[in-house]
Amino acid sequence: MPSLPDMEKFFFLDAFDREVIARSRQDSHRLGVAIQIGTVRHKGLFLEDPLEVPWPVVDYLAEQLGIGDPSQVKRYGERPKTVYEHAWMIRDVYGYHDFDDRESWEGRVLSKRFLTFLHGRAWTHAEGPTALFDQSVAWLRRHRVLLPGVTVLERLVGSVRERADERLYATVTRQVERADAGLPRALSGLLVVPEGARISELERLRQAPKRQSGTEMAKALKRVDDIAAFRLARVRVDKVPVRRMKTLAKYEAGTKAPLLARAARRSCARCYDARSDAALPGGQRKERPACSTR
Repeated sequence: MPSLPDMEKFFFLDAFDREVIARSRQDSHRLGVAIQIGTVRHKGLFLEDPLEVPWPVVDYLAEQLGIGDPSQVKRYGERPKTVYEHAWMIRDVYGYHDFDDRESWEGRVLSKRFLTFLHGRAWTHAEGPTALFDQSVAWLRRHRVLLPGVTVLERLVGSVRERADERLYATVTRQVERADAGLPRALSGLLVVPEGARISELERLRQAPKRQSGTEMAKALKRVDDIAAFRLARVRVDKVPVRRMKTLAKYEAGTKAPLLARAARRSCARCYDARSDAALPGGQRKERPACSTR
């Protein structure tokens, strides 16, 4: 059930709406067209059954059109083709575009703009799939693009988020290698449990002092020196959005070393694929080199 503000925003009929609705003579058709106009503004798509709306919406529209008996609208779907013809008419008059429209110039432009928005949002905001999905729906509604099926948009959002993650891994890895060719291997060594030890070097560096004592203070200062020895300030990550770096840092801080090691191996494969050349003549591909972090 739409809220009162939504009712007034999406189902209020202005002068142009009334002109479009007046093209139909029967009250059932006029009310049906009004419902479809409000529904596509509210939902971003046309319903398979346009009458699947809360009855207060029908009453609100009937009152604006001066139709005393809103129940007449039940006859609207007697001829299914009429419903589709009205939807097509509304689409053309109000300038809506199908999501998969690749034939018209406007459709191609909107598709390119949407993908640019989606990739940019995924890269700069580091949002979860639900938040990015909602942002995509909002963009499509603002630009009068009819929403596709839920699974279609979910798959697109998922693939875009995956590409943004791959771009993050490739960018950070590249900057680490530029700072020092041996630094990736040194950092990956932190994930290994030294012989005779119970925890990895990364877990050791993460450990905070357990009590206040001179011994614990010395250990803490030793950890500071060990971390400073990597000279991580020379790694330039200014090309990565701040939100993405914060999200990455939060993930790394709360993830165990074995999981980070597996992620590092996946990152190596992604980085190589992202930077590798196109297929060689004859369909062969270059042999993947050994990862510098192993």
